[in-house]
Amino acid sequence: MQSSSTSYSFIDYNESEVDSSVPSNCSLYLFGRALVTRNIELLDSLYGLETVIVPKKLNSIANIVKSTTNIPVEEIDDSTYGRLIKSDLRISHKIQVPERNDFTNTTPYTQQNSIILNKNTLFLPCNTVIGKRSNRKSIQYYRFQYPWEFLEIMQELLKNEVTHSIISNKATIAKSAVIEGPCIIEDNVVIDDFAKIKGPAYIGNGSFIGMGSLIRNSMLDYNTNIGYNCEIGKTYFAGNAKISHHNVILDSMIGKNVWFGGYSGTANVLLTRKNVQYRINGELVDTGRNHFGAVVSNNSSIGASVIILPGRKIPPDSIVPAGTIFSK
Repeated sequence: MQSSSTSYSFIDYNESEVDSSVPSNCSLYLFGRALVTRNIELLDSLYGLETVIVPKKLNSIANIVKSTTNIPVEEIDDSTYGRLIKSDLRISHKIQVPERNDFTNTTPYTQQNSIILNKNTLFLPCNTVIGKRSNRKSIQYYRFQYPWEFLEIMQELLKNEVTHSIISNKATIAKSAVIEGPCIIEDNVVIDDFAKIKGPAYIGNGSFIGMGSLIRNSMLDYNTNIGYNCEIGKTYFAGNAKISHHNVILDSMIGKNVWFGGYSGTANVLLTRKNVQYRINGELVDTGRNHFGAVVSNNSSIGASVIILPGRKIPPDSIVPAGTIFSK
């Protein structure tokens, strides 16, 4: 479903994260799987899905589903989609959900941030993450609209789903490295001497953790390269990032193909200890959190000795010169 409060891509584009009609956050990865793929696979394991129906205006989602699952995908036009929404949502039945997600069986337009289920159809909004604790009678799910909400969901998933360590026999871990707490370490990961992984954490395929670095409560997707003596805390890496030596990156979202020079980092707390604000459409939005770092979008290069202040967004394809205090 097209969500009533669409979560626009946090790391792909310059435009609004909130008002666009293209919810490309569905292509964000969780535990090495695209978000929409993960959701569909979990629902298929519960119900045995026959078809995934996607509005044509969300064809980017249809392409992801087609390329990553074997479930048939049908794309429908706006009028067919509208009729489906009006007919099926009005006969939907309430299902059990976690207390943090309020579910009410009212009109279709107020339902669009909820999962709605009837006898034959399940409606899944774009800005939804399905939890693995779901069963046929009770679907665990989380909704997000802003990057800090996505980071909180990531922490919930790490806590709930990484309950013991799974370390690939194709990973290389130095004898002096420390693995503390549950973690998932995928194929071809290299963890160098004196590095520490403090779980719950996820280290994706082909990643490298340099000597003396600390990775805690974070999700690093494929080919993330962390250099010497860095600290990475409660941060999401979309993949293929290269982080040089002595970097500190906290409570942040880092896009694909991002490069950080040495001695750079993201600050995550204001000196006033007040809530961090984040700019959307020229307006400052209160995150409601006193710990939030930055969003560094895809294909950006951050020079040496750069400090990114709390609540800032680096646009895609940016080059931030060495020594910059990024406060825009």
